[in-house]
Amino acid sequence: MTRKRPSPSVRWAALGGAAAIAAYGAGTVYGLAFTNPLDVCADKTGDGMYMDAGRDYTLTSVSVDSFAPSITCHWSSGHSTQAVWFWTAPLLYAGLACAAVCCALLLINRRRNP
Repeated sequence: MTRKRPSPSVRWAALGGAAAIAAYGAGTVYGLAFTNPLDVCADKTGDGMYMDAGRDYTLTSVSVDSFAPSITCHWSSGHSTQAVWFWTAPLLYAGLACAAVCCALLLINRRRNP
């Protein structure tokens, strides 16, 4: 009995799915964003204010998105910073696109070769 190797489309679909899962996991696990995003953005001072590391600006608000995972910290200076790694969203979307295209190719090839 010989073992048949998976086609390149199957390999790329699995690789794309794994990349998407890894990127989503990295984005949500970073600082446990969904439990307390204030602690991810800033440090709490003795008087209960959240300040940045340089103690120049106070934290005004935090925006949390679950897909693609992001934590946006809004400061009193008017600037915003991203607390989740910059590569999570592109890797997530690239992995999903790769998996979707490869699955479509598998379905097309299946109809051609029953």
